[in-house]
Amino acid sequence: MVTSRDNLALVRVARLYYRDSLSQAEIAARLGTSRSNVSRMLSAAEARGIVEIRIHEQVPRDSSLEEALEERYGLRKAIVATRDNSFGLRPVDQVGDLAWTWLRAHLTDGTTVAMSWGEALQALVMAATSQVMSSTEFVQLLGGVSARASLVTGQELVRELATRLGAGYRYLHAPAAFRSTRTRRALMEEPSIMEALESARAAQVALVGLGNVVSGSSAAILQAVSATAQERAEFDAAGPVGDIAGRYFDAEGRAVRGRIDDRILALTLEEIAAIPTVVALAVGQEKAAALRGALVGHLVDVVVCDTALAEAALQP
Repeated sequence: MVTSRDNLALVRVARLYYRDSLSQAEIAARLGTSRSNVSRMLSAAEARGIVEIRIHEQVPRDSSLEEALEERYGLRKAIVATRDNSFGLRPVDQVGDLAWTWLRAHLTDGTTVAMSWGEALQALVMAATSQVMSSTEFVQLLGGVSARASLVTGQELVRELATRLGAGYRYLHAPAAFRSTRTRRALMEEPSIMEALESARAAQVALVGLGNVVSGSSAAILQAVSATAQERAEFDAAGPVGDIAGRYFDAEGRAVRGRIDDRILALTLEEIAAIPTVVALAVGQEKAAALRGALVGHLVDVVVCDTALAEAALQP
């Protein structure tokens, strides 16, 4: 039997968490209980209607394109920003806003989130609003030193998002790409690098951008490895259509192996795909081949994109 005393206790915990922004650990210490008990009480407060969580989406979505993507590719979820942009946002900002809405609804305190880099992920980070998730940790999927000064690095993104959410973060103190395989292998033996990559492997959620090989961070990584003409020819012959976290794949979503791949410091495609929920953010029809390859290869579970890319990805 649920008593008024029970409900009062739930109200008190809910106020401390949602109104006063205390972490679950801080509430537990104040009330002389365990963090797990606080978590159960917050869940009970929501179940009993004491707490109501509402998500107000500001960016309109195209449900028909979402359903078409989910049906064709077996996606767990597709989220597509419409062309009806009454807020004056760039497509990448619309995608970032929708991705943040999804993450906010699905992220629970204590989750480990692994991130790559790119403009779409930066838009997600900029859309994030203040939360208190002190037991959540953000980690990098690949080295955090950008190949170009104009690109936003993974280090900046994990730090900024963690700061906005009151969460923790872990750096991967290494470049994403190397000129020699020997240097990359030596660095992979460093305990701090091994621990950072292991944290990424153990993540429950991965937030990734999709590269299209010929531009942006994808092209910058290829430039950073200083591939010889023969190495680049071998790479091109494998038919790369895109990359996730510096790991290139072909039209079937198969990893492009070789001497270029051996110089990248990141989780492998197989390791990324093994993370329980992989969320891909991408914008623009020029990413269509990359998105199709990732979907055919079942490399991602959730896609957040704009109308132009969704329509291009659905073309025969």
